[in-house]
Amino acid sequence: MPNIDAVNLRNVALLSHSGAGKTSLCETLLFNTKAVTRIGRVEDGNTVSDYEPEEVKRGGSIQTTLISCTWDRYKANFLDTPGYDDFFGEVVSALKVVESAAILLPAPSGVDVGTERSWNLCEDLGLPRVLLINKMDRENASFARTVADIQGSFGNKCVPFQLPLGDAQDFKGLVSVLNPPADVPAEVADELELARERLIEAVAEADEELADKFLEGEELTDEEIINGAKAGILSGDLVPVLVSSATQNIGVEEFLDFVSEFLPSPIEGIKPEVSNASGDAVDFDVDSSGPLAAFVFKTTADPFVGKLSLFRVYRGTIKSNSEVWNANRNQAERIGQLYLPRGKSQENISEVAAGDIGAIGKLASTVTGDTLCVRDNQVTFSQIEFPKGYYSVAVAPATKADLDKMSTSLARIVEEDPSLHYSRDVDTGDSLLTGLGDAQIEVAIDRIKRKFGADLVLRMPKVAYRETISRVTNAEYRHKKQSGGHGQYGHVLLRLEPMDRDNGFVFGSEVVGGRVPREYIPAVEKGVVKSMEEGILAGFPVVDLKTVIYDGSYHDVDSSGMSFEIAGTQAFKKGMADASPILLEPIVKLTVNVPDTLYRRRNE
Repeated sequence: MPNIDAVNLRNVALLSHSGAGKTSLCETLLFNTKAVTRIGRVEDGNTVSDYEPEEVKRGGSIQTTLISCTWDRYKANFLDTPGYDDFFGEVVSALKVVESAAILLPAPSGVDVGTERSWNLCEDLGLPRVLLINKMDRENASFARTVADIQGSFGNKCVPFQLPLGDAQDFKGLVSVLNPPADVPAEVADELELARERLIEAVAEADEELADKFLEGEELTDEEIINGAKAGILSGDLVPVLVSSATQNIGVEEFLDFVSEFLPSPIEGIKPEVSNASGDAVDFDVDSSGPLAAFVFKTTADPFVGKLSLFRVYRGTIKSNSEVWNANRNQAERIGQLYLPRGKSQENISEVAAGDIGAIGKLASTVTGDTLCVRDNQVTFSQIEFPKGYYSVAVAPATKADLDKMSTSLARIVEEDPSLHYSRDVDTGDSLLTGLGDAQIEVAIDRIKRKFGADLVLRMPKVAYRETISRVTNAEYRHKKQSGGHGQYGHVLLRLEPMDRDNGFVFGSEVVGGRVPREYIPAVEKGVVKSMEEGILAGFPVVDLKTVIYDGSYHDVDSSGMSFEIAGTQAFKKGMADASPILLEPIVKLTVNVPDTLYRRRNE
């Protein structure tokens, strides 16, 4: 495949709530650009982007897939992202390397949680976006209702650029508001006139010069409207609303034309945050002939080519059978064959130029978030901020044969999905896998078994309880042992006092008159601390108490540090039993943000 000039490249993330039709849209895009000869169906498990067995099983995307479409002189890299919240990390990494996004909405249900999440992500990143109302052929589909929902949620800068011909089972096509046909269907003539007036008004609002002309009553030319619309989209002041039925291949060709005409190229898009070897910010143009600067945004374990690293080139050109420098690991990487992934297959390519996306197989040390560059012109891209997971499960090998594979396979799966975290709980001894939800964890375990041959079982983690006391008590213990020669003698009186939560442990001394020599006091404290490691109720660590030694006695010959350590241990255990010990459970602070509209609805 020949390199496409950066001005004709488009990198677009496909976002939505689960089930809006992103994968079906990708299938039709590939078919229309002659990349495939038939349109796959999610229900049949034969789509290009949902190729993993876990995706086929669940009937939905669980990872970001690169879908490249080439037509005329253009190339678009669509990143088909999961819509399910458990795989949110995939969305975050995809948005790191694109200049724009297309947010899909199902016409029957309109704006939902995933739509709002996608919109907010684009707002935070300042990404130009387009809203595509998909599934216009489905039962209960309503364009008017969905547009009203969109504008109610995101404001009037969301403006229809297309109108559907019919809704639901009557949906048969669309008309452009931006470039109306010569013969306007009578059924939408009045609606089209109003929509075009609103579009022209929105374009004028996004451009000060056009606003002056519009307010003075002058008519805007078609060229001014198109140029103004593109400027408004790039600035985020205008968000187009399009319509489609991906499964019926209606509106998909028009969507592709819109992407090439109105969405930004790598040259026009927001520039990434880059620093040089000294840590100073670097600004550079998209130039295929400059020093290499590429960013690895995803890592997968491919059963055929091994580890596969997806990367975006921002400057320069990366070539097969070459050598690059990993600025994060401070070491050289040998580049073998470059690929253009297409689902479960890969097309061999010789190079990837600035602005484009590709993949490399079998990199030795490179992981997600690393920068590839040249050694004498090192740069580093800012890291991906993956979401932090709070759902943990305990992982254990199913058999002894799986024990050796467990640590390695878990490390590999965390490398694939950095939103997962593998750790060991020192209090309970559990090996913990932490993620964003149960679906993500289950998929990870299925992948480990399929890719690495390790059969792992899951269970609820043990609770890391703590023990403490609920009242003040006094305890006395005399350690006395006599066996030929020097004996052992240590005598202590302790007072145990409860403390407020999270105040830890305090040890004090109120001994007067040398009843216990000062050199033995630390030994008493050592014995207390050692016995706090395991409480008397269930063997959990003891916290939040104060222990004071206030009296005792010693023997000139038989006393020693060891004797007083033993006395301190036994006195503490005795005091714990008499101080009404209790178990402390972990507490999680949870903050829930509820939209004002939902709060008002609940209280009406």
